[in-house]
Amino acid sequence: MITRRDFLIGSTAFASAYAAATMMPLRAQGTPNFGMPTPPGVGFRRMKLGDFELVALNDGIMRRPLGEEFVRNAPFAQVQETLRVQGLPTEYIDVPYTPFLVVAGNRRILMDTGFSDNGPAMTGRLLANMAAAGFKPEDIDTVLISHYHGDHISGLRNKAGQLTFPRARILVPSVEHAFWMDDERMAAAPAGMKAGFATARRVFTGLTADQLSTFTPGGEVAPGITSIPAYGHTPGHTLYSVRSGSQRFLFVADLTNVPQLFARNPDWAVVFDMNADQARDTRRKVFDMIVKENMLAGGYHFPFPAFGTISTLGNGYEFKPVA
Repeated sequence: MITRRDFLIGSTAFASAYAAATMMPLRAQGTPNFGMPTPPGVGFRRMKLGDFELVALNDGIMRRPLGEEFVRNAPFAQVQETLRVQGLPTEYIDVPYTPFLVVAGNRRILMDTGFSDNGPAMTGRLLANMAAAGFKPEDIDTVLISHYHGDHISGLRNKAGQLTFPRARILVPSVEHAFWMDDERMAAAPAGMKAGFATARRVFTGLTADQLSTFTPGGEVAPGITSIPAYGHTPGHTLYSVRSGSQRFLFVADLTNVPQLFARNPDWAVVFDMNADQARDTRRKVFDMIVKENMLAGGYHFPFPAFGTISTLGNGYEFKPVA
């Protein structure tokens, strides 16, 4: 649990990082131009899971300069070396955004929503990729939210305020909702973090009880889908386990923002984690579970197609996307 003291101590450093990660353009004046990232040629990928179908739906990709602040507890040279040995750039990172759709009989359940038309360039591609995969916004009957960072919830409404998925019931973790909708916390937040509270209000204010429901993480939220508390990244960060027959998939949301860094080094702390100690503990427990139970895993910021396998590697883990 994140206390008021944790919030006040950690919020200043988190505020600028949150703004950069979720809603704000990432290349400030004077920052080197590293070019634009390349989006997936085909922005969706299907995969069978027992009687269900999983569809990864890319909402876009952003490129951000890699600075010393990104990993809070490791030397920058070590961070760069970790990327270099994997054949990756050491001056910037590319951050994809990939919600997942579960097709279960006549159910269409979307996990997280991207930006819609509220985000930076090269984002807001979810609906186009849904259409390419054969789905309309009206087909979505349920939306599951992992946490309230803007890149996960902004896609619930377009810039005009209209609901993107007009028939969907939106299910959110109660702990997360209570934190971001708390007026006292919003008043105490530093300027850079107030945008996060404002985004939550823009998205969720005005929804009726038929449209929005909160739940306590740890139970079933839809047939075959169970919520798993994974606190630390945010106060109510929640994962979703999907099971059909003997097959199981875990949507790990922001358990690790960059698996090439934080899966391989799960004790490293990314600047976006609101409670770094709790997030590190959660990361190891969840990765251990994935490996032990031989689960398929999908991450919101994993390289597209964003789902694959997790295996142990040294003192950490390695993500291998499906072919």
